[in-house]
Amino acid sequence: MRKHILYFIALLPFMASCSDDIFSNPQGSITMSGVEVTLEGSDNMEGLDVQLRNISTNSIFTQTTDTEGRTIFNVPPGTYEVTASGKRAEEGIAYTYNGTSGLVVVRSNEPSSVVIAMKSAQVSQIVVKEIYVGGCMRDDGVTTFHFDKSIILYNNSDQRANVSNLCIAQSAPANGHSNNKNYNADGKLTYESEGFIPVWNGLFYFPSALEIEPYSQVVVNLNGAIDNTLTISQSVNYAHPDYYCAYDPESGYDNPSYYPTPSSVIPTSHYLKALRLGLGNALPISVSAPALVLFQVKDTDPVTYATKPENQWYDGAVAQVNICAKVPNNWIMDGIEVFSALHKTDSKKRLTADIDAGYVWLTNYQGHVLYRNVDKEATEALPENDGLLVYQYSLGVDDSTDPSGIDAEASMKNGAHIIFQDTNNSTNDFHERQECSLRRN
Repeated sequence: MRKHILYFIALLPFMASCSDDIFSNPQGSITMSGVEVTLEGSDNMEGLDVQLRNISTNSIFTQTTDTEGRTIFNVPPGTYEVTASGKRAEEGIAYTYNGTSGLVVVRSNEPSSVVIAMKSAQVSQIVVKEIYVGGCMRDDGVTTFHFDKSIILYNNSDQRANVSNLCIAQSAPANGHSNNKNYNADGKLTYESEGFIPVWNGLFYFPSALEIEPYSQVVVNLNGAIDNTLTISQSVNYAHPDYYCAYDPESGYDNPSYYPTPSSVIPTSHYLKALRLGLGNALPISVSAPALVLFQVKDTDPVTYATKPENQWYDGAVAQVNICAKVPNNWIMDGIEVFSALHKTDSKKRLTADIDAGYVWLTNYQGHVLYRNVDKEATEALPENDGLLVYQYSLGVDDSTDPSGIDAEASMKNGAHIIFQDTNNSTNDFHERQECSLRRN
């Protein structure tokens, strides 16, 4: 997942006199004083939490800011620490805001003002929670099946996500163990200094804004939006009205093996559109080692952007088979570098370190899935999770387990809210599970 840290110029807190009639609010025999706190750093500072803590008595006063990013306290005289925090979500990106004033001396009958310059940290609100691309064995126990790929997107925050022009693609080359010619003499990717990731052959995109409720997920089928279990028992049933699917035969991606007519229970409004740039009648997402990229096109639409020659790039010789679209790094909401467990000695990264500093191994054709790790500390800190978290997997000792010890799926079925780990490093953020979570539904 791509992260950006935006720093606002720090403003020193200051104290200024204000009219007594704004603040006068005596309580009993204690002379109360008014403290006006104003937050700066964004156009919208409404609804953020502000806390005054008396460092001598540890008394805490908490309020939220108004539409002007302001709140007024009436507190006893003393020395206070003023802190402010909150979250914002815009176009699928979540922002956390934090700020402090340092120590503020509040004197009797002397109203005062404090201005806090907030610092903003930008993180992806939507993350890829689960990747199922490796396929499974057919019921004969000999042949393999892989036309049932999907990913699961997750709103990793407590605010509703609403994002437009959301796209799904894969970087070049298609396999991590392919002959990657995009390294220079210094051992760096040739496009690293240019600030983009090449996505190969084409992309799928949501035709309208995607909304995901807090701590909720959206299933996106990439191949075979049907009940595959009717013919292959170890596969996945995608016949669900809430699921989305990549299905746009008019784009040229019309191979019926990859894209059979979706189940009738999936509404056509949940069909992703496609843009084919290269050759072939399907977007051949690797069954063993894709570098998946989730990104949002800014200031235009996906088709307009990706079809402009200046936004195209070639993975090798200038030929249609090698064509890619250049995706600016700051558009990428999540990127996951997947390597094949069968090719541990010849796999090379395609995603730069600012997108994904690591990689995760996948064993294909076993029904396995790559699953994002739980952020144990953050999840356990949610008060609503008390008594709802499950600390062991239900599939037995042979199943890979989350390093946190928490079974996210079982916990969510209990009603828990899960916060998943997101360190911009797939080695730390993912583990391989024995089966797709959709098979438990």
